[in-house]
Amino acid sequence: MAVEELQSIIKRCQILEEQDFKEEDFGLFQLAGQRCLDEGHIDQLFEIIQNEKNKVIVKNMGWNLVGPVVRCLLWNDKEDDKRKYYFLMLDLLVELCNPKELLLGLLELIEEPSGKQISPVILLLLRPLQTVIQKLRHNRAYSVGLALSTLWSQLSVLPVPYTQGQMQADEYGLCQCCEALVEFTKPFVEEVTGDKENSVENEKLKDELLKFCFKSLKCPLLTAQFLEPPEQADTDPLRRFAAEIIGFLSAIGYPFPKVIFNHGRKKKTWDYLEFEEEEDKQLSDSMASLAYLVFVQGISIDQLPMVLSPSYLLQFNMGHIEVLLQRTEESVLSKGLDLLENSLLRTEDSSLLHQCLEIKSFLTVPQGLVKVMTLCPIETLRKKSLALLQLYINKLDSQGKYTLFRCLLNTSNHSGVEAFIIQNIKNQIDMSLKGTPNKWFTGPQLVSLLHLVLFLPEGAETDLLQNSDRIMASLNLLRYLVIKDNENDNQPWTKEKPVKGGCSAPEACRRGVGGGKAQGPGGVREGRKETGRDRGGRRGLRNSRCLQAAWGRKPTHAPQLGVRPLRPFLTGPRPGDGSRSHRLPQPASHYSNPCPLHMPITRSGSTGASDRL
Repeated sequence: MAVEELQSIIKRCQILEEQDFKEEDFGLFQLAGQRCLDEGHIDQLFEIIQNEKNKVIVKNMGWNLVGPVVRCLLWNDKEDDKRKYYFLMLDLLVELCNPKELLLGLLELIEEPSGKQISPVILLLLRPLQTVIQKLRHNRAYSVGLALSTLWSQLSVLPVPYTQGQMQADEYGLCQCCEALVEFTKPFVEEVTGDKENSVENEKLKDELLKFCFKSLKCPLLTAQFLEPPEQADTDPLRRFAAEIIGFLSAIGYPFPKVIFNHGRKKKTWDYLEFEEEEDKQLSDSMASLAYLVFVQGISIDQLPMVLSPSYLLQFNMGHIEVLLQRTEESVLSKGLDLLENSLLRTEDSSLLHQCLEIKSFLTVPQGLVKVMTLCPIETLRKKSLALLQLYINKLDSQGKYTLFRCLLNTSNHSGVEAFIIQNIKNQIDMSLKGTPNKWFTGPQLVSLLHLVLFLPEGAETDLLQNSDRIMASLNLLRYLVIKDNENDNQPWTKEKPVKGGCSAPEACRRGVGGGKAQGPGGVREGRKETGRDRGGRRGLRNSRCLQAAWGRKPTHAPQLGVRPLRPFLTGPRPGDGSRSHRLPQPASHYSNPCPLHMPITRSGSTGASDRL
């Protein structure tokens, strides 16, 4: 019945001219053909399509049958004997149908599926799609760009495998699709490289391929994890895909040294305004991914000039590292840390000039490391960030270290990080005393730095437990100066007046000592009567546990009374400095699921920063 209906439609259309076909005829042809497939009349349908008399009809209407044929291939069992007829019919339709209509039909079929159905459809239609585009005589560059953009949009929603087991299983088919996409793109790359005339159409095709390469660098390569052992590199499908993409860039006239070294310059290197707009909006992630692939994974690194100095490469990579550290995905953060480590290890200690800190990224990168150290929930990344911050400090010259210390003390707002910086200041002072004197960690410069170190963020209201890491590091530094610098080599005592500022003024000290005596044993006894049963409260219990842990015995007086002798010594914030939060910084708004970033508060009320750092 379905075959007879289709034949009657064809007979009626055979007497019509091509331009006389009506929309109704297209719909009837599609319905009759689909019924033939549903009822299993594949042989008869194949003969009708193959008939030379029906050539004009199939050319104009046959593309409507591609969708039903593709669905039959996807739904039927792979061992079904009818599959070979479906493939033959699909190839015949690709050969006979109007390529323009067929292109749009194939792209619609690629856009339809979701989830695990995406990769089977793409793998099935890539070869027919390639054939159709190659048959086009006009606007081929536009067609290639449209096809690549559609394919990339579908692949970008597939989850990226992270482990070797996930890559081998390839549950969503991303790895297979990447390899097939390379084969799909190769003929068009060869077409660009083989055209010596550099026609306008060829230049447009080159730009479409360039856009596709940049999109691929961003997704899936930016979030992809590559197999670590070098011997497994050849078996990593995503690494092979990355190598092919970088090879495409070189083949179409954009070798990666030209691309990455020109990125960010005021003078654009692209020929089309449309691409300039895309570069400004989209290319930062792609360039960062490319830098990681070249410098860390070593893909095509032999193309780099050997004369480039390590400091220049570090300066070049800092912008890309900044981009990577702004992301919250574990794989992207680890790429940023790996790229920073690779760049720093090439550089000698104390060789990085302080002028580099005038470049924005040289200050934002250490601040990004601080965010990872304090906000990232992944312990390995926190520890690596701490180690890289120390490595970064070691590479700076003395003035650079001094400038960075001031910057981080003012911006970190984290007791543990500040304690880490203060310990580094102590180390620099120690090196200055034992070796060649350093003007940045002696004399007036040191005194200016001590203003930031020997400072309670909220004066008398400062939470000593919350800021214990910073306070203990500051006291250790002060103790070190008293013991080691008793001859005033660093001159902190010569410049005593600016340092005193009120906190260490003699009158304040006398008031503090007097107040401390008043709060001594007698004062404590009076205080006990005032506080009564308050010392049994939850806060008192917590503080008493901390004091017991610190001194090895439990105090006999109320915990809040133990702070009283210190209060006369504490002063408010310095004028002009403003108040600084002593509490743990809250996660930034962009640190959202699936990577919730927070730091737990310990039972004693401390941030536990020293344990993590």
